[in-house]
Amino acid sequence: MSSEQQSTYPNPRVANYVLALLVFAYILSFVDRNILAVMVGPIREEFSLTDFEFSILHGWAFTLFYIFLGFPIAWLADRFSRKWIIVSGIALWSCMTGVCGLAKTHAGLFLARAGVGVGEAALSPAAYSLFGDYFPPKRLKYATSIYASGIALGSGGSYMIGGWLYEWYASIGAISVPALGVVLKPWQMTFVSVGLPGFIIAFLLLMVREPPRKQTALDTGDPVPVTAVWLHLCTYRRAYFGVIGSMSMMAIVGYGVTIWLPEFFFRTHGMSKSASGTFLGLVFIVGGCLGTICGAPMAGWLERRGFGDANLRLVALIASAVALPSIAAALVPSAWLSMVLFAIAQFFQFAHAGVGLAALQLITPNRMRAQVSALFLFATSLFGLALGGSCIAFFTDYVFKDDYSLHYSMAVVALVFYPLAASVAWVGLSGYRQAQRAIA
Repeated sequence: MSSEQQSTYPNPRVANYVLALLVFAYILSFVDRNILAVMVGPIREEFSLTDFEFSILHGWAFTLFYIFLGFPIAWLADRFSRKWIIVSGIALWSCMTGVCGLAKTHAGLFLARAGVGVGEAALSPAAYSLFGDYFPPKRLKYATSIYASGIALGSGGSYMIGGWLYEWYASIGAISVPALGVVLKPWQMTFVSVGLPGFIIAFLLLMVREPPRKQTALDTGDPVPVTAVWLHLCTYRRAYFGVIGSMSMMAIVGYGVTIWLPEFFFRTHGMSKSASGTFLGLVFIVGGCLGTICGAPMAGWLERRGFGDANLRLVALIASAVALPSIAAALVPSAWLSMVLFAIAQFFQFAHAGVGLAALQLITPNRMRAQVSALFLFATSLFGLALGGSCIAFFTDYVFKDDYSLHYSMAVVALVFYPLAASVAWVGLSGYRQAQRAIA
């Protein structure tokens, strides 16, 4: 990219402000989608669900619309205002999170969760595309790493905020809402409460001015048809297989563990919801944020030593290293040692996220970025959000056949999928270097 093109990027203060708003939006999205994990017990009791049935409600209800609507929304984001797409999505998922709290039946809660997925499908493809126009290539991996910290902050926040809110509402008891003509239980009031802040972020983003789109060496300046996107993906399939495939395998363990951690500490170590929520929130916020912050400098260190494929190479190295602390965390007898090991595992898990996202953007032409990001989200959400929690629940319900074998299920999933992620990343390195040279 020429120095003239570099100088056309928005003022860094403006770019950083927009990044901060999008990070807050991403945090809220993870709070709203993951708040269910704090209330496994009351929701299972309310609707008489098994672990596997709960995993369908948590994962598939949200994910089905989230992954499939990502493609048409991304198509729109490559052609129309990304700001308006994001604002509309935030307003919709915040509303539907509140509707989850009004659900009276299992089917009603399932449909409301699907609505949350529809809204959240609008955020990341459009946000990834915006980052490419707000930040020059040298700064992009730092922006995407900061954005990826929203996963840690949102997941940790869902544990802490959800645990506190639920136990506070539980201490009060059912609450009558005359305006709606309903009486809401503590788990329902928790949903309503966490849905409200999204409307503030949506309003602030509405005030932002969208930047003009930049062009890469493979851009023509015109909207790119789906057939051209498919041709690009096929041409550099080894690179995309390495990035998307490895991160999807990582997501199976990452998202799966996130869903079941509060229940793991309750069943295996006898911790209350508020206690486990507080400590797990700190594990995710501290371990996860340190990981996302350190990921970009770690990739930069590899770059300075001559590794042009540093972003994907770091994913491969992390996937190779994270299996051991993840397995040990599930099996050690001490709750506190388990927390420490999970913090180490989360550091590695989140360190790969930002650099992996940067790797994807840096091999993709600008006019394809939202659509390719939608493919990435489809894969990682299908494997992570949909299959991750259900995979762990499958081992618990159908292999070990005991609710209190949850720790074994978590260990088995880490043992299988982290080494698989590392293998896929190593295989993709040569193709990734080829794709980098083509788009530079």
